[in-house]
Amino acid sequence: MKKIRCDWCIKNEKMMEYHDNEWGVPIHDDKKHFEFITLDAFQAGLSWQTIINKRENFRKAFDNFDFERIAEYSSEKIDLLLQDTGIIRNKVKILATVNNAKAFKGIREKYGSFNQYIWQFTNFKTIVNKRVEIKDIPASSQESDAMSKSLIENGFKFVGTTICYAYMQAAGMVNDHLISCFRYK
Repeated sequence: MKKIRCDWCIKNEKMMEYHDNEWGVPIHDDKKHFEFITLDAFQAGLSWQTIINKRENFRKAFDNFDFERIAEYSSEKIDLLLQDTGIIRNKVKILATVNNAKAFKGIREKYGSFNQYIWQFTNFKTIVNKRVEIKDIPASSQESDAMSKSLIENGFKFVGTTICYAYMQAAGMVNDHLISCFRYK
């Protein structure tokens, strides 16, 4: 029997693997939070498939999303990233990633963990939606609006409400699997 999946993921094997094993699974690990919020920022203006196809290159280029190391990147390291054809070579997004690593550390100092801070926006539980079709999924929500505003106030860049909503979906803060999808429950 064939698995029924959300329509957006059936383009290729990597997309289906990501959908089946990660998208919408609640995460509570700070390093994973940093990876997801970084990848969602890089996706701005691009397809998610582009990011998934380059994900391993991003992991290598950004020291496996070690925010402690990224916060200390030198201008030489940034120049190397700008020459790395395996990733999205967007200077604004690369600089935002370094900036966000510093802001991420600040939130950890203030709240004890990024996880403790970020889950407050969904009242520390997954918001379960009942989407029938992809077109039913919004680009943002009141929660992503509040998250975006707070992240910006805490020094983050490239964290508009649409990016925050995509991050919430990826991090399992929102369940937007279609009700027909085998992953919905």
